[in-house]
Amino acid sequence: MSEILVLVEQVEGEVKKVTLELLTLARSLGTPSAVWAGPGLTAEAKARLAEYGADKIYVAASSDIVDYVVAPKAELLAQLVAATSPAAVLVAATSEGKEVAGRLAVKTDSGVITDAVGLGEGFVADQSIFGGGINVQSKVSKGTPIVAVRPNSTAPEAAPAAGAEEEVSVTLSDAAKAARIVERVKQEKGARPELTEAAIVVSGGRGVGSADNFSIIEGLADSLGAAVGASRAATDAGWYPHQFQVGQTGKTVSPQLYIAAGISGAIQHRAGMQTAKTIVAINKDPEAPIFELADYGVVGDLHQVVPQLTEEINKRK
Repeated sequence: MSEILVLVEQVEGEVKKVTLELLTLARSLGTPSAVWAGPGLTAEAKARLAEYGADKIYVAASSDIVDYVVAPKAELLAQLVAATSPAAVLVAATSEGKEVAGRLAVKTDSGVITDAVGLGEGFVADQSIFGGGINVQSKVSKGTPIVAVRPNSTAPEAAPAAGAEEEVSVTLSDAAKAARIVERVKQEKGARPELTEAAIVVSGGRGVGSADNFSIIEGLADSLGAAVGASRAATDAGWYPHQFQVGQTGKTVSPQLYIAAGISGAIQHRAGMQTAKTIVAINKDPEAPIFELADYGVVGDLHQVVPQLTEEINKRK
């Protein structure tokens, strides 16, 4: 089967879940080869990539790749595309991943698709466009298909492969070294999963009423092992940090379960969560637009419904 390159997303040597999803997706279309950009490949990471189907692991261990902003990764992938002629290149649809995809498309004179939520035979991608108002299928018509896939679009499934390590040397242009990273500040990781990778997300909106009341949302999230999100109205009001905003101007999530509490369902919020597999809405307004999108709806005051739901979940643990 044709080789498909998958750019590995990792933090301090720990392979992120979205990479396992990409490897799973690549297996359905060809033979996955993981691309490790920078130093730090551990035996555990190598085993993890092989466990989820990486037949090869291309390792470019030069520190230059991670000492400069984004461009070196695009140049690494461009050199691999030229050397291996893959059937496609898959990256995560993160802010960095999409920039890498765009740069790679220019360097290889290829087409690029971003924010894909599915990928089928012939590399036909499913996308949600125009603020989530329309679902379309897209296909690259020129060069090597480069596809940025949203996290949580595919359930990761293990399928052990060889995981043969292959060292790669990369020659970076002066342009790729134009912006150097001079400092990294480590963000403390909380107990909750990362918002864009979480299988379950509980979000609160204007109906929560205050910053203090977000403890209700956090309580439900913690009972489910979920991430916490917020609508733009809630973050603009200062009730929750902007980094947790879900929507067109915030984060895009595609969890297995999305619970929207006190969120009306404005189009900009829907654009960030409507590809969730199951949506549950809690709102006291029976005419709220969010109910048009929800698989299950509860018409009621979230301040009464959410604590009762949390209590029942905790009873069943």
